[in-house]
Amino acid sequence: MNNLKKQSPFWIALVICLFPFISSPTALVIGFLLASIGLVPTQLNLAKFTKKLLAYSIVGLGFGIQFEQALAVTSDGIGIIVTTIFGTLLFGWFIAKAIGLNKQTGYLISAGTAICGGSAIAAVSPAIKANDEQIGLSLATVFVLNSVALFVFPVIGHALNLDQHTFGTWAAIAIHDTSSVVGAASAYGEEALTTATTLKLARALWIIPVALFSAFLFRNDSKKVTIPYFILFYCAAIAVSDLLPQFEVVYQGVFELAKRALVVCLFLIGCGISVDKLRSSGPKPLMFGVTLWVLISTLSLAWLMLS
Repeated sequence: MNNLKKQSPFWIALVICLFPFISSPTALVIGFLLASIGLVPTQLNLAKFTKKLLAYSIVGLGFGIQFEQALAVTSDGIGIIVTTIFGTLLFGWFIAKAIGLNKQTGYLISAGTAICGGSAIAAVSPAIKANDEQIGLSLATVFVLNSVALFVFPVIGHALNLDQHTFGTWAAIAIHDTSSVVGAASAYGEEALTTATTLKLARALWIIPVALFSAFLFRNDSKKVTIPYFILFYCAAIAVSDLLPQFEVVYQGVFELAKRALVVCLFLIGCGISVDKLRSSGPKPLMFGVTLWVLISTLSLAWLMLS
């Protein structure tokens, strides 16, 4: 009875995470707090369940991708999209190595910075066999920087007198998570919001090649590549929603359910992090995330202003 009573905060928090007023960062923090005060059931194999739920969530998110629109934006801005995505991954690889950051953690933060924050980290993590602690540290880093970007980017945009289109493009490239991109761009103007949302949508398609590339890059000593098969289902979800548009209402329902499942995943990942684990990891993940973010933000803004 005492054991069940001790576990009740965990189950209550899990149910609360199903409600729309709980965001991804909030869910991660709730899980972290429960883990830090010892209220996470130790007999549950949360890591195994979380990885499966992550895969299902990513597949469901595929139903929210408007393929034709995303493809059109990708073809229009293919140069800056490819350069910033693979440039971020390349810079991240060398910076992580230079400061002695764990390879998986560094790569996950780089992927989140390069594509679309938490969704990219969730998609890439199975391909590189990252554990919950590495995923959690990466997500925490990205979410902290997202919160900063939401307020800082519009201020910088106005200070530099950026036009709506330039700001929207910059926000889509340099802000990690889609929600923060939308928030910062909407604060700047309607044209900025349209540009940022559409370009960020196009970047989300690059989860597919990056996840496959990541699986090859992190193959084990036997040279065997672990293919993240759920990415194929993600592609199928995008194709189905594009080929059969008459079921749009169903797709939106699945998409919303997937977003909520992703929030639950982040809660469970947070349950695998504690103050002791964060202390043992040191300041390197956050230092790495800030360095990479500032570098990419500065270079991409310079490119846009000079072009």
